[in-house]
Amino acid sequence: MKAFTYERARSPAEAASAASNHPRARFIAGGTNLLDLMKLEIETPAHLIDINHLGLDTIEQTRDGGLRIGALVRNTDLAADERVRRDYAVLSRALLSGASGQLRNRATTAGNLLQRTRCPYFYDTNQPCNKRRPGSGCAALEGFSRHNAIVGASDDCIATHPSDMAVAMRVLDATVDTVQPDGNARSIPIAEFHRLPGKTPHIEHVLAPGELITAVTLPRPVGGRHVYRKVRDRASYAFALVSVAAIVQDDGRGRIAVGGIAHKPWRVESAESELPRGAKAATEALLQGARTTRYNEFKRPLVERTIAAVLIDGESQA
Repeated sequence: MKAFTYERARSPAEAASAASNHPRARFIAGGTNLLDLMKLEIETPAHLIDINHLGLDTIEQTRDGGLRIGALVRNTDLAADERVRRDYAVLSRALLSGASGQLRNRATTAGNLLQRTRCPYFYDTNQPCNKRRPGSGCAALEGFSRHNAIVGASDDCIATHPSDMAVAMRVLDATVDTVQPDGNARSIPIAEFHRLPGKTPHIEHVLAPGELITAVTLPRPVGGRHVYRKVRDRASYAFALVSVAAIVQDDGRGRIAVGGIAHKPWRVESAESELPRGAKAATEALLQGARTTRYNEFKRPLVERTIAAVLIDGESQA
């Protein structure tokens, strides 16, 4: 691990300002992803800004009946919150599908959104990776790509975003609230928060340098049956091959977002109109333009089958 300096921020605005003054600074809270990357020297921040004492660890009701989730709310606490379990069950279920209990006890809401890909070539510093080292190439394109993307990818990167929570946040139309180094706040729709790789896969989100996530806001609860289904290689502590977050209505309509297939939680709102016709029609609309490799071509039928299972789960809750 490379040497670094450290400071403890006293306010969100101070943290953002400090980060803007250190070009190679990183915020640290739970550290469940960042510390691993630092040990491998994939991340080599020169300065760490501890944000654990900023008071961003509460869940509050909003005026319009939604929830404002502080950036530092731990995954365990968020999944267990009575309001989340009652009104946003898809989120609670997604969180409990991720990582282990020990990691959920440390991992934060903001950190979960910002975690980096688990593509094996990103973690192997002996292999070229445009996300880790821009311009070096993408070993996954011709390599073992079982866990990699089939939609939204590019010739420079086929990595996937690993978060379960983010998939549920996408189906719930969450908003990411931030403070910028100049002290101004802004709100970013979750649909716009993560970027597709294009030619710059190392730029993974729309945050400006030094910009700090302060909360994630959920709108008023959406009625219907909330389902989260995760397909993985083993029963626990594994990232999704395919995951589906869904809110299903009595008339067969609903919302779906898919994880494990793209650089960001994948939701195509126009495809949701196909849900009453069944999983096949919805999948065809959802995966338009998909590009698979010989190792991950199984994901296309797996998406369809997972959506079909989700629709059946939704019916069984009625």
